[in-house]
Amino acid sequence: MADVLAQVRAWIAEDPDPETRGQLEALLRAADAGAPEALADLAERFGGTLEFGTAGLRGELGGGPLRMNRVVVMRAAAGLAGYLRARQGGLVVIGYDARHKSYDFARDTAAVMVGAGLRAALLPRPLPTPVLAYAIRHLGAAAGVMVTASHNPPQDNGYKVYLGDGSQIVPPADAEIAAEIAAVGPLAGVPLAEAGWELLGEDVLEAYLARAAGVVQPGGARELSVVYTPMHGVGLETLNAAFARAGFAVPVPVAEQAAPDPDFPTVAFPNPEEPGAMDLAFATAREARPDIVIANDPDADRCAVAVPDPAAASGWRMLRGDELGALLAAHLVRTGAAEAGQDVFAASIVSSSLLSKLAARAGIAYEDTLTGFKWIARVPGLRYGYEEALGYCVDPAGVRDKDGITAALLVAELAAGLKAQGRALGDLLDEISLTHGLHATDQLSARVADLSLIGAAMARLREHPPTALAGLAVTTAEELAAGSPALPPTDGLRYRLSGDEARGVGSARVVVRPSGTEPKLKCYLEVVLPVDSAAALPAARDTAAKVLAELKADVAAAAGI
Repeated sequence: MADVLAQVRAWIAEDPDPETRGQLEALLRAADAGAPEALADLAERFGGTLEFGTAGLRGELGGGPLRMNRVVVMRAAAGLAGYLRARQGGLVVIGYDARHKSYDFARDTAAVMVGAGLRAALLPRPLPTPVLAYAIRHLGAAAGVMVTASHNPPQDNGYKVYLGDGSQIVPPADAEIAAEIAAVGPLAGVPLAEAGWELLGEDVLEAYLARAAGVVQPGGARELSVVYTPMHGVGLETLNAAFARAGFAVPVPVAEQAAPDPDFPTVAFPNPEEPGAMDLAFATAREARPDIVIANDPDADRCAVAVPDPAAASGWRMLRGDELGALLAAHLVRTGAAEAGQDVFAASIVSSSLLSKLAARAGIAYEDTLTGFKWIARVPGLRYGYEEALGYCVDPAGVRDKDGITAALLVAELAAGLKAQGRALGDLLDEISLTHGLHATDQLSARVADLSLIGAAMARLREHPPTALAGLAVTTAEELAAGSPALPPTDGLRYRLSGDEARGVGSARVVVRPSGTEPKLKCYLEVVLPVDSAAALPAARDTAAKVLAELKADVAAAAGI
């Protein structure tokens, strides 16, 4: 423990942030007085370092090397600067959201970059992540940094790195940058500029908005009413401007969640997928009676949609990420925005298999990728890509990442066009099911405080693989992406299950993997049921719901979670 306390004192001596410095000083005083809680807290904070990987950095705010703070960010920036200088340097564009410390981290990054002899430019204010991803290529930058923790809880922040192609880093760049970070010496040796970075103007946002508005076709239907929530994040102003520019009425905001607030006071987790997160949006919708509800996560790179459902307690049903993914793909095909023989669709291996079938019927090439847009965006010839966690890339030539603003515009165009025909999004989903079968998906997600529990669950599944789940025989059990060129190896398991003619089940699939950004074990479930008539759809949905519930229970038991 004496070594840990020495590390704490050394850290305090170089920490430029009075808040985290004071936090550590208070813990140190308590530890010196023998308080066991303070000793344990310091031992945990200094028990390692926050690792830089393909997701960049993400973690809880606070002092110490296992927290997000100015020392950790400056060292990360210095490592990135070293990596870029070895490759001819260039401009680094820096964006940030409205979370606690985001501006501080962005400004520190700019100071480090300029101090290292590079150019740096800050976005003019807190803006969505897609604006930063767009600005990198628009300005011809060598790299970009977005300070955000996306949909993580309020105590977290993060540091996402893009290279000059506008996509997130992948191996080996992540390991090379991590090595540069590890080689950074004491913070006192990192040159910090007092000034010299650029503050970008509104023209960057204007260029993004002009590009975003171009995802919808001119002259199409625009009559649509929308309720919108940015989930206490930075999406409202940008989405409103994009809708107005594209010719749509500005959505009705969820007043309690409209303004950026880093404490996210109305939600336990600022993620539209989390239970209760959409309650205020549905309450607003019951008053406003819109055609659809749209939500972004706090940095507006994800998009969620809800549709009216009289059978639901709230009167609204959230579309699953896979359902919206299929709808957007079908829309791109029907409008001719995606062309047979030229374009490519892609989805992550944990997403529904439906997109591959939609693509095949349209004569469009399809690729599976690993989870994350750092992989999806790199698919050659990509026209559209999505992952089930509400991420959609509908304009890869403009933003090589998921973009909740352009996805919202495209679904608005689709919904308005259907409304003009006296139809709705649910009608198109039914049509897709009749053509390709009902593809029902769900997810089992286990959040843990002890990360070793995730490793133990994966080990248990490998040592004692299930032979049947939900009464369906496991026909194949395989490691995810076991070394294929298109899918590098990753920590995950995939089970393919037989059908059950008596229950009307055609096939099923289960994918299990640790989350790359949160302390969770995630299990992705899919059941496919052939459907021969619209009248058969309600019974098929009931069967799918029962099989998915059985899959959840059996997978949880098999994993011990």
